[in-house]
Amino acid sequence: MNYAALSLVFLIGAILIGFFRKINMGFVAFGLSLVLAQIAGVASKTVIAGFPTKLFVTLLGVMFLFSIAQQNRTLELLARKIVDMAGNRTNLIPIIVYVFSAILAGVGPGTVPVMSLMAVFTCSLAAEMRTSPVLLSATSVLGAAAGGLTPIAPTGILGLSLAEEQGITGIEFPYAANMVMAMTVYFIVIYIVLKGYRLKSAVDLSVKEKISFNTQQKITLAGIAVLVVTVIFMGFDVGLMSYTIAFVLLLFRVADEKKSVASIPWGTLLMISGINMLMALVIQLGGIDLLASGLAGLMSPVTAPGVMGLTAGIMSWFSSTSGVVMPTLIPTVTDVAAQVGGGVSTLALLSAITNTASAAGMSPISTGGSMGLAAYTQIANPTEEERSKLFIQLFAVSIGGVIVIALFGMTGVYGLFM
Repeated sequence: MNYAALSLVFLIGAILIGFFRKINMGFVAFGLSLVLAQIAGVASKTVIAGFPTKLFVTLLGVMFLFSIAQQNRTLELLARKIVDMAGNRTNLIPIIVYVFSAILAGVGPGTVPVMSLMAVFTCSLAAEMRTSPVLLSATSVLGAAAGGLTPIAPTGILGLSLAEEQGITGIEFPYAANMVMAMTVYFIVIYIVLKGYRLKSAVDLSVKEKISFNTQQKITLAGIAVLVVTVIFMGFDVGLMSYTIAFVLLLFRVADEKKSVASIPWGTLLMISGINMLMALVIQLGGIDLLASGLAGLMSPVTAPGVMGLTAGIMSWFSSTSGVVMPTLIPTVTDVAAQVGGGVSTLALLSAITNTASAAGMSPISTGGSMGLAAYTQIANPTEEERSKLFIQLFAVSIGGVIVIALFGMTGVYGLFM
């Protein structure tokens, strides 16, 4: 029996079952790992050894720390204060949202928490302004993605960890810089196409209740600052440092511990862990080598980043970027680069996968787009026709992002920072 091909069938099956049956793909992957192992004659202890323990511990620490910051509304208030800087110059709001989302994601929470937070906030703001939320929703997603590949952000941690398993190291700065560059290019595109420079508000945004950080929120901000300094400048492990700071914050009672624990995106953690464990088995059975050969057959040295990017973007419309797309495609980059030849850069392939998949998050069936759509619908109470139109507009912006960023990856710019 061709176990390599069978393992790919199981991997694709886990994604499809999770999507169509609305089951966490991690749970599906855990279950199918045992079935595949039994068919292929792989011992259960070998399957369990594929659980990404280090990655799980690191992501849990970072997510718990920022769950505390989210529970006591530190992140929400920080976002509101930044946007308030625009006053009545509403055309600056998309730019402020983009820059702030990128910075906030980069210092620790990562793409998904910031995307979720800012998508809800910006779409609520759009409803308050009585304007379309499409531009602001897309901007928040692009900004969160732009900052999400730093070495202390969960998506960055995941990407660098997966790359290291392929023997690709020393790419921290160019990997993150490529993401910033790609997201900024598409932000400029949609800012112009959606006429962000003409953005107006039907209400006076300068008249607002003045709110300040309370003591608990100030302590939380100090903790986040300590995380950034100790990890970036002192080399501390980001996961362990997050646990330590979270412990100190809880000593100061800055947030409710039970609510903070409950707010951790456990579904995302389980999805990442389950898919990674199944992926370890797929790799062992030769499935990734087979997938790499298939992708390489569709590529030339010029089109390789574009094909990888389009593949990642399409997958990301129906599954998680960090939980499914990255663990599935990143393990193929070394083999793809070798088979395509012509000096194809593994960094270019890595960036194409991560960047294009992240851009797909603007879709209303993805995390950022769906949360934004829900927030706007709840506040603005649009008609069914308006809601359907908004759904289509958000998806169109997402499709445009996937295409533009995939093509952008074929220009050779991803090698500028090496």
